[in-house]
Amino acid sequence: MPTPPVHTVDYHPEGTPDLPEEHSATQHVSLATYLVVFALLMILLGVTVVAAFVINLGDYNIIVALTIAFIKATLVVLYFMHVKYASRLTKIFVSAAFLWLALLFAMTFGDYLTRPYLPMSRGWVEKDIPVERVAEHRKIPSHEPTH
Repeated sequence: MPTPPVHTVDYHPEGTPDLPEEHSATQHVSLATYLVVFALLMILLGVTVVAAFVINLGDYNIIVALTIAFIKATLVVLYFMHVKYASRLTKIFVSAAFLWLALLFAMTFGDYLTRPYLPMSRGWVEKDIPVERVAEHRKIPSHEPTH
């Protein structure tokens, strides 16, 4: 006589009273999906290494690296964090987080890209005094007691 299969939790198609229909608990992600996403992440890892060490794209290296990183992060968020099957509210909050991240990157790059017009700093050297004569013009306090 065959033994009955072990009972696992069955989710009702319409969800449960405390979980709406679109909640991820009502969805099942197959192992094949996880393996495909993992394979894509490994391929993108290889592309990242090749783009960083083999191909010299000059100024476009950062753009390529950030694009690949964005694709990898999107795959992780959608599949491994189950946002693809989550409620609309969860998707809104995740989208808002990515929008905030994009805004921070835009402001950072905007600041970085406007820096070439600034003159090079000479450090702590006074402006009009030649480097050789700086020591003469500095007043170094003496720690010796005066009598």
